[in-house]
Amino acid sequence: MTPEEYERWMIRDCARCGRRASKSAEWSDGPICRTCYERAMRVRGCCPGCRSDRLLPGQDVAGTPICRDCAGIVRDFFCDRCGFEGLLLGGRLCERCTLADTLRQLLNDGTGRVAPSLQPLVTALLETDRPKSRLIWLRNPNVVRLLRGLASGTIPLTHDQLHQETPCRTVAHLRDLLMDSGVLPRVDRQLMLYQRWLTERLAIIEDPEHRRHLQRFTTWHQMRRLRSKAEKGPLGRSQTGQAKQEVTQAGAFLAWLADRGRTIEHCQQADLDAWHTEKPATRRPAQTFLRWCMKTNRMPHLTLPPQVINQDQAPLHQHSRLAILRRTLNDDSLPLRARVAAVLVLLYAQPVTRIVRLTVEDVTDDGVTVTVRLGDPPSPLPEPVADLMRAYVQSCQHLPYASSRSSQWLFPGRQPGQPMNPVSLQAHLRNIGVPSQRGRTSAIRQLVLQAPAPVIAKALGYHDKTATRLVTEAGGTWSRYAPGDHAR
Repeated sequence: MTPEEYERWMIRDCARCGRRASKSAEWSDGPICRTCYERAMRVRGCCPGCRSDRLLPGQDVAGTPICRDCAGIVRDFFCDRCGFEGLLLGGRLCERCTLADTLRQLLNDGTGRVAPSLQPLVTALLETDRPKSRLIWLRNPNVVRLLRGLASGTIPLTHDQLHQETPCRTVAHLRDLLMDSGVLPRVDRQLMLYQRWLTERLAIIEDPEHRRHLQRFTTWHQMRRLRSKAEKGPLGRSQTGQAKQEVTQAGAFLAWLADRGRTIEHCQQADLDAWHTEKPATRRPAQTFLRWCMKTNRMPHLTLPPQVINQDQAPLHQHSRLAILRRTLNDDSLPLRARVAAVLVLLYAQPVTRIVRLTVEDVTDDGVTVTVRLGDPPSPLPEPVADLMRAYVQSCQHLPYASSRSSQWLFPGRQPGQPMNPVSLQAHLRNIGVPSQRGRTSAIRQLVLQAPAPVIAKALGYHDKTATRLVTEAGGTWSRYAPGDHAR
C-alpha cells in the first residue's frame, strides 16, 4: 500500500458522527467516514449560500447543508456520462448509469442488447428513487441466474415456469417486478403464493386418505371462494392467511381423530367437543372444514360449539375511543401515516385489511371538501381530519420506497406494486396506543346507532347483514322501539 492509499484509508475520528472509522473523504469540515459520506450524497435542495438547487454535501458552522462550492469542497460529483450531481460509483458514473450498465449485461440476449421482452423491466428499475438498492439486489446470485435465464430464453417468461423456480422469495419479488412493469400479465399475487404453499403443505401429509379429504376441500371450497374474491379485487394477506390456518387445523383434526381410532366418517359429538375444549382459540379455523364435511355428507351432522368472545377484544368505551381519537389528531409528534390510519379506524370503523387497499385516487380534494371512497357515496372528512389527509397524500409522493408505479396505494408497501402489509400497519397503530380491533368495533356500533344500518353499510363498505347484526348487538333495535302501549 502506497503512503497515499494508507492516508486515504487511515482510521480517523469522523468530523460529523465522531466515531472512529475508515476515512472516505477529507472535506473542509474534516475527515468524513463512509456512512456520513453516503448520507451527504442524498441531501438535495436549495443552498442557503448561493440559492442554487443542487446537491448539498457540505455543512456550514451551524451544521446546515450547503453545496460543494460554498463549502469549499474541491472534488466534484458530476457523472461523466449524464452529468447528474450525486453519489459516484466506479468509473465516475452515477448510480443510475451504473444500474443501466449492470442491467444491460445481465439481460443481454446474446446480441449485445437487452432482450426486447425485458426492456419494460429495465425502464421500471431505472425509474426507482434509490438505484443503489437495486444494485445491491442485483448482487444476489439467484437474481443473476434468473435474469440471465429469462434473457437467454432458458427460463421461459411465463407464470407457470417461474412458479417452478427457487428460492420462492426471490422469485416472488422478481415476479412482482415483471407484473408491475407489464412484462407478465397481472395475476393475484396472494393467490399464487397460496397455491404454492398449498402444494408444499399437501405433499408432506403421509396419510393418503387425509390428503384426499384436504385436496377436495381446497379444490371445491377454498379455491373457488378465493378465485371469486380475486375477481372482485386483489386478495389480502389476511384472507390467504385464514385459508392456510383452515388447512393446517383441518389436517391437525384428521390426525388427532386418527389417534382416537376414528375417521371423519365416524366422528361423534364427543370428539368435536373434546377437540374444541383443549385449545378453543387455536382450533376454531377447523370449523370451516367441518362445516364443509357436514354439508357434503362426509361426516355426521353434529353441533359445533359457539364462538366465545374474548373480553380483551371487547369494544372500547365511547369516552376512551374519543380520547384516543383526540390525541391522534392533536399530537404532531406521532407518525403521520399512523395518525391517518388511526382516524380511519376510530372514526370510520375501517379494518386495517381494507385500509391498506385504499389508493390515492380514493381520496378526492376539490379545494373545499376532502372525501375518501370507503363505500358509495364517498365519505366526507371533517376538519381537522381533512388537513391531516391532505398532508399525508402529499407526503406519499416522497416515500423512498414508493416508486412511481406503486405510489397508487395510499399506504404503499416495500414490495413493488404491493400495498403495505396489514400486520405492519396494525403494529404501527399499536405503537401509538390505538387498539385497532376494539376501536373499530366501538366505532361501527356507535355509527349504526346514529344512522340507519343500510346507510352506514353502504357508505362504509359493510355488508347489510353485518350492519343489521351490529345494530342488534348494540341494542339499537330496542332503543328505537316506540314507547307506550301497542296492544291496540
